Amino acid sequence: MAMRIVLLGANGQLGTDLCRQVAQGSFDIDLIALTRQDVDASEAIIIDHQFDVLINCVAYNRVDDAESNKTLAMRINGESVGEMASICAKQNARLLHVSTDYVFEGERDRPYLEHDSINPLSVYGQSKALGEKLAGEGCPDTLIFRTASLFGIAGAGNFVETMIRVGRERGELRVVDDQIMSPTGTADVAKMILTALINQAPAGIYHAVNSGQASWHEFAKRIIEQSNISATVEPIPASQYPVAAKRPANSVLDNTKLSNIVGPIPHWTDALDRYLRDKGHLV
Repeated sequence: MAMRIVLLGANGQLGTDLCRQVAQGSFDIDLIALTRQDVDASEAIIIDHQFDVLINCVAYNRVDDAESNKTLAMRINGESVGEMASICAKQNARLLHVSTDYVFEGERDRPYLEHDSINPLSVYGQSKALGEKLAGEGCPDTLIFRTASLFGIAGAGNFVETMIRVGRERGELRVVDDQIMSPTGTADVAKMILTALINQAPAGIYHAVNSGQASWHEFAKRIIEQSNISATVEPIPASQYPVAAKRPANSVLDNTKLSNIVGPIPHWTDALDRYLRDKGHLV
């Protein structure tokens, strides 16, 4: 019998790619895809569907806006996740909750492991940390997938599209070079999630990111070069690009634990090239 999955946030970047993966027929999955318009994480709607797994891709992910909208961020990224966990526990179902690299403070000189202590610097990071905590407390069979710096075909305003638009308009980009992270394509994260579920990955925390690491400047430079855009990409320190929410200097995630379950995970440059090709930016 096919695994039955309820997906919340089906029209976001990651949700869209999860739907695409299932539609391709690579996984024996019966998917019930719900958008934010369909459901406000209310128990009455979710429990109308009997399911084996609930995947939560719903998030308040406007990092800077969260600084002045703490109550809303905590509600969506934290408290509602606890409610989802309770629903899953009642149904003896699994919860797969998507979290973020921003739960870390960014002071280590190596990629972060799943068991490293968290210490978020921003309201957004704090709200996601609360979601992780409530998910684990509310449902014993919870998988937390931390991801980072996402780009997917449904993301009109993601970093990749922003760099392409600004590069074409201005011919010049100034991008932070003293913050490093794990650029990650949602197409690959979707495959990681579904493969992990099919392979019965044990409950716990996993780092679901593409392999490799980059500064935002390195990421932007690759985007501009591969898209054949005539624009310069100048490195600047984060101090010259003030934002409301403090970012970690190093939020690179180690994906070894997950790769042992799902197999080799592509490098971010490979994920980016496939994305650019799918979006028609590569000629």
